[in-house]
Amino acid sequence: MQETAVNETFQHRLEQFNPGMVWLDGSNRVTALNDIAMQILGPAAEQSLGVQKNGLLGLNVMQLHPERSRGKLSFILESQDPVGCPVKSPPPVAMMINIPDKVLMIKASKMVGANGITGTCMVFYDLTDVTTRPSPAIEAQPVPPRRLYKIPVFRKNRVVLIDLNEVVRFQGDGHYTTIATKDDRYLSNLSLSDLEGRLDPDVYIRVHRSHIVSIPHIVEVVRHKDSTSLSMADNEQSLIPVSRSKVGQLKELLGIY
Repeated sequence: MQETAVNETFQHRLEQFNPGMVWLDGSNRVTALNDIAMQILGPAAEQSLGVQKNGLLGLNVMQLHPERSRGKLSFILESQDPVGCPVKSPPPVAMMINIPDKVLMIKASKMVGANGITGTCMVFYDLTDVTTRPSPAIEAQPVPPRRLYKIPVFRKNRVVLIDLNEVVRFQGDGHYTTIATKDDRYLSNLSLSDLEGRLDPDVYIRVHRSHIVSIPHIVEVVRHKDSTSLSMADNEQSLIPVSRSKVGQLKELLGIY
């Protein structure tokens, strides 16, 4: 009941957010944008390209995103409805981008004119403040990325925020990640690479190229010949492989000597 109330509150907040809007031509070059988009994308242009805000027009939108985000952005820009509707909008995509450390929920729709598709309208919501908090500052070092405390996922036509404390493990597959809690599983389009740098390293460890686990939710360390696995506290009691290179770090975090 409490989870439903929290989600309803977030849905109401989402309705109140001012969206960023960007118009792209057929080659994905920026032709127009509103003031919210200017505020968010302007720093990206300055940091990555050395371009002032007034130089955004005409830029390919891919240039405004770090390389690791471009595949995901390209996917939603090129998405087409399987039955051929040219204006069908794909599901929202959550992305973390360095402008700086923003968590954006993005949706894109093809725009149709008299002669067919003329370009794309991108609409995005800045979820940074409701999903992350600043990381502790480290003296004489660059400011670390903002830490996640909630993860946005799209489910049943709604944006749901998963409390990070409830997450048992993450399993990656390309641009997508399965998030397993004790009672459920969710599909997120934040990749393991997106997530890894935003999680508390004292709580979460990447034990394998495809797996990040929550240390408090480890039930058992299972050893078999030369391999090590972790039994986790999700409803499937998943057995997660540990890469040999991670065994030492895992033992140290668990106090196993």
